[in-house]
Amino acid sequence: MRPLDGITVVSLEQAVAAPLATRHLADLGARVIKIERPDGGDFARAYDGAVRGMAAHFVWLNRGKESVVLDLKSEEGRAALAALVARADVFLQNLAPGAAARLGFDAATLRERHPELVVVDMSGYGSAGPYRDKLAYDLLVQGEAALASVTGTPDTPVKTGVPMADIGAGVYAYSSTLAALLRRERGGGGAHLEISMFDAIAEWMGHPLYTAVHTGRELPRSGLGHPVIAPYDAYPTADREADGSPVRVLIGIQNDRQWQRLAESVLGRPELAADPGYATNVARAGNREAVDAVVAETTRTLGADELLDRLDKAGIGNARLNTVAGLVDHPQLAARDRWREVATPVGPIRALLPPMNFADADPESEGPVMGPVPALGEHTEAVLAEFGLTNGAGGTD
Repeated sequence: MRPLDGITVVSLEQAVAAPLATRHLADLGARVIKIERPDGGDFARAYDGAVRGMAAHFVWLNRGKESVVLDLKSEEGRAALAALVARADVFLQNLAPGAAARLGFDAATLRERHPELVVVDMSGYGSAGPYRDKLAYDLLVQGEAALASVTGTPDTPVKTGVPMADIGAGVYAYSSTLAALLRRERGGGGAHLEISMFDAIAEWMGHPLYTAVHTGRELPRSGLGHPVIAPYDAYPTADREADGSPVRVLIGIQNDRQWQRLAESVLGRPELAADPGYATNVARAGNREAVDAVVAETTRTLGADELLDRLDKAGIGNARLNTVAGLVDHPQLAARDRWREVATPVGPIRALLPPMNFADADPESEGPVMGPVPALGEHTEAVLAEFGLTNGAGGTD
């Protein structure tokens, strides 16, 4: 038995945040009925054609779901959605601000009709406040919530390379939905959850945010480095990338004992362990350029493998500054058998197992399941027939 077997989720979703939440629920065995528009469906389907003509975002976020096309501009389409929601455990939506309410699917109405229903409203900024009605895309929220201000180099703020505001909101929606279902199972009834991208990033801004609140000081952008810890950065080795630049290795020192081991066992400079300019993190952070220079003086004479080996033996945190291609072929993923094949409309593709790891479960019948990626409207006819509805609700006769 899968953890969420028997749970039905109806999702009026698009883009990244809500599809990520429902894909995780599907991975755990929930039946996820994804409602899509007749005019192309979830617009993430058209982001690119990177996966054999399909969009990488869509393939990543939508496996294991049933795609049902409904024309919600029509009375028949709205009636069909209402019938699906009436038999659901969870209704989740991330339409533009106010859109679900205009369709008649606001939380207050749904909770009055279905007291046991878990309603999840996802938005950029939440249902109240001066920013309630603003459009919210990942880049915009990263800027508004100050994530971009602490990411990048001293000269240039940048957004993160993956959509952190979307991912943060998706993960909170997923985990909050699980908590709401657990509460319902204990007799607490349904729930109305509000998850905003802005709130997710504001929470994740913890260290810089609390520094600003309590000191009035904003931490500087430090690239791959850390604003208050040193050494904590990427350092050059004797090896070269294909473009001729040095292969770099990340080194992270968390306390003064580790600095002592780094100085003695890796750098071969035991005198630095007790040097007043280097002995404490406060001193090192205030002397960052000199610290980085003395570390790099040794690392650039060593091959990456030799440096990593020395760091491991000394108990010093380290990692390669990897590429995405390097992640694809990463030995840790291979050793833990993390790759699988997933069915799609264009044939099987490689996909990563979800992070939820039920170590004591039978993977064939109890652990996470990776269902197919659906074609647009693939399940419309079957689902509507199951619910005793006509195909006209999907905008077709």
